[in-house]
Amino acid sequence: MGKRSDFDRIPRDKYMTPKKAIDPLLFWIEEGWSFAEPCAGDGGLARHLEENGHVCLHMSDIEPEHPKVKELDVFDFEADLSTTDCVITNPPWDRKILHPLIEHLSDQVPTWLLFDTDWMHTKQAIPFLPRLRRIISVGRVKWIPGSTMTGKDNCAWYHFTKPGPKNTVFIGRSEIWG
Repeated sequence: MGKRSDFDRIPRDKYMTPKKAIDPLLFWIEEGWSFAEPCAGDGGLARHLEENGHVCLHMSDIEPEHPKVKELDVFDFEADLSTTDCVITNPPWDRKILHPLIEHLSDQVPTWLLFDTDWMHTKQAIPFLPRLRRIISVGRVKWIPGSTMTGKDNCAWYHFTKPGPKNTVFIGRSEIWG
């Protein structure tokens, strides 16, 4: 699914988020947080977070793959700031979608996005760095269930908020989550 692969990408980057990619985030979000998942696919990411004590207030996707996931384009999503602590999602990695999505979501509520770590080292990331608060390294992810191989790109959780003068904190991989 990466830039160094001969495999065809799944349309709309609909790669379901494996639990192993979610686990590193669990150490950095407050217990019992409410969240919205606007790129939910089959709802697996939200279910894993709920199994770990968090409260999902909204699940949607442009092409839902579970009855509990509402059909809604992420750019039509608006957080209820009175109840939602954050957005947590594995968005499409296509930069034409990802970059506007970073602004759209983090202008509303603190936002956690899972995507490739290479992004943070590119010039295209510069306009978004004033929004970036935390980076949690995940490493390579096995996106295709039953596959013997992981993806070729390392991943990280990126925590974005409204722009401001705060520093970005990088959290490397830990023995805790492998």
